[in-house]
Amino acid sequence: MKTKKSLTKRFKITKTGKILRRLSGQDHYRAKKTGQAKRKGRKWVPLAKSEFKRIKKFISR
Repeated sequence: MKTKKSLTKRFKITKTGKILRRLSGQDHYRAKKTGQAKRKGRKWVPLAKSEFKRIKKFISR
């Protein structure tokens, strides 16, 4: 099965096998957000277990 290139750009795989994603809502409408909300949005967060299997199938190394 081929790798879904659009997904490889949106997710990171750690050395231990976790899949990380960016927080949603960080591309526009940021003027009304507080500085704290903007800083939290820069972090990568682990993917939920319910989505993990589905995404892992499309991202192969």
